[in-house]
Amino acid sequence: MKRTKMLFTLVIVLLALGMSGCATEMSVIGTGRATPGFGGYATSTHKALMGLPKPKQRIPVAVYKFRDQTGQYKYSSNVSSFSTAVTQGSTTMLIKALEDSGWFVPIEREGLNNLLTERKIIRQTSESYAATAKARGEVPPQIELPPLMYAGIMLEGGIISYDTNLVTSAMGGKLTGIGASLQYRQDQLSIFLRAVSTKNGVILKTVNTTKTVLSRELDAGVFKFISIKDLLEAEIGFSTNEPAAICTVEAIEKSVFDLIVEGILAGLWELKDPADIGTPLIKKYLEEREGIEVELRNDALQGVKATKISRK
Repeated sequence: MKRTKMLFTLVIVLLALGMSGCATEMSVIGTGRATPGFGGYATSTHKALMGLPKPKQRIPVAVYKFRDQTGQYKYSSNVSSFSTAVTQGSTTMLIKALEDSGWFVPIEREGLNNLLTERKIIRQTSESYAATAKARGEVPPQIELPPLMYAGIMLEGGIISYDTNLVTSAMGGKLTGIGASLQYRQDQLSIFLRAVSTKNGVILKTVNTTKTVLSRELDAGVFKFISIKDLLEAEIGFSTNEPAAICTVEAIEKSVFDLIVEGILAGLWELKDPADIGTPLIKKYLEEREGIEVELRNDALQGVKATKISRK
């Protein structure tokens, strides 16, 4: 009987903690206020992007379209859903990353038609004022629009894949009506970004980035007779999901970071201080890239060996 009472007390405590956590979350949702960025969350990639050494000169770049190229919709087992699997605002995310890096001067191209329309309105208004001033015998005001800035480099690419259920796992157990289960899922999105010269159309550099999206769910429950007439049933659980938008931002920021470093190494743009090539951030990137290249070389060599063995 004592054991039953202790078990019942433990379940009540767990449910109380769970309910208090839910109440806290609901109160935050009900009274929360807007915060900068994604709830004040800054990725480590963003910090690395902001920590890059300064350029010799900021580079004007144009981004016309950098969007989802997968065409995938969110999976739903119950109802039809036309919501896309990844965000459709990746062009805006890329422009923000380019601006934050301090290496580029983003030029408006996604809303170019709106910009040209507004400039046309300014010219028409100026001409109307000038005609009115001439009719009154006054000197017409001079309003001249400067030409639009052109970009020497154009950035292209997009989200080229979003693989769901890349890794799935589950585990659980139950003994005398008391049990728990854990589920795990891993998705993956891939991004390609390339820099194109607007003078001759030559592709200067291409980089690609892969980011995993993790989801976890934990459930625990009790289904047990505590006496002949009394049945105890209780459940508690929670889940955590990485926001796909934050994962997309992080992948885009990583692509911009890689593009900057690769451009420095290829001589496409220069550092303000050439000695900054030895900064820890660039060294770490080179170590990561070298590790990937060594792994690819080893895989290629194993493939060649396997081919020779099969021929024999």
